[in-house]
Amino acid sequence: MVIGIVIGVVALVVLVALVRSVKIVREYQRVVLFRLGRAVGTRGPGLVFINPVTDRTSLVDLRELFLEIPHQTAITKDNASISIDFIIFYKVVDSSLSVLRVQNFAAAAQNVASTTLRSVVGDMSLDDVLSKREEMNASLRVRLDEVTERWGVKITTVEVREVNPPPGVLDAMTRQMSAERTRRAAVTEAEGQKQAAVTLAEGTKQAAILAAEGERQAVVLRAQGLAAGLETILAVAHGLDANTMQLQYLETLKQVGSSPSTKIVVPMELGGLLNGIRGLLPVEGNGSSGG
Repeated sequence: MVIGIVIGVVALVVLVALVRSVKIVREYQRVVLFRLGRAVGTRGPGLVFINPVTDRTSLVDLRELFLEIPHQTAITKDNASISIDFIIFYKVVDSSLSVLRVQNFAAAAQNVASTTLRSVVGDMSLDDVLSKREEMNASLRVRLDEVTERWGVKITTVEVREVNPPPGVLDAMTRQMSAERTRRAAVTEAEGQKQAAVTLAEGTKQAAILAAEGERQAVVLRAQGLAAGLETILAVAHGLDANTMQLQYLETLKQVGSSPSTKIVVPMELGGLLNGIRGLLPVEGNGSSGG
C-alpha cells in the first residue's frame, strides 16, 4: 500500500512537471525565456517546452495596443493654459527589449507622454494647437517614438482627442466665431448684390445693343426701299417719250394758271412749248377739192 502511494505521488509530480514544461504560444504572442536568471531568447509561436525547475518565462503580446493618456495641463507658447487628452497606439517590435529594458511600459509611457506633451505644446501658440491638430499629433508621435524605440516598442499613431482652453479664452473664441460668421454673411450679401447689379447692367446693355441693331436694320431696310423706289421711278421715266412729258407739263401749267397769283414764271421758252403742242395736234389735209 505504501508503494502504491509513492507511485501515485511520483506520477502526480511527473504530471504536474509535464504540464508546466509545455506551453502553447499563440501566433500573436512570444515567450521570453530565462534560464537560471539569464535571458536565452524568445520562443513561439506553437508548443514551447521548458524546464520548470530552471526556466522562467515572460509572455509578450505583439498586437497593436493603445494607451489612454488622461487630461494633461500644458502651457502654450503664448502663455495660455489648456487641458489635453490623447491616445497612444503602440506595437512591440522586439520582445526581449520590451521585457529587459522597461519594467512597466504602460506607466513609463504615460509619464513620457505627459512630459513630451508639455514640450510640444510649449512650442506652439494657442491658435496652432486648436487648428493644427495633425501637426501636433505627428510631433508627439515622433518624440515619443524616439524614447520608446530603446524599449523595443514602436509608436504607430498618436491621436489628440480633446483640447479644452480656459473659459475666458473659450468665450473670446465664441465671440470671434460669431463676428466671423456675421462678416461672412455681410460679404455674401454684398457679393449677391454686386452680382445682381452686374446681371442687370448686362441685361440693359444687351437690350440697348438689340434696340440699336433693330434700328440699324430698319434704317437699312428703309434706305433699300427708297433706293428701290427711285430705281423704279427712274425706269418708268426712261420709258416715257417726249409727248407724254409735254402733256404732263401742260397739266401742270393748267393747275398753275388756276392759281390766284398774278405772276407766273414758266421755266422754259414759250415758243418751244407751242412747237411741242403743235406737234401733238393731228395733221389736217392740205388740199381741198377744187371747184
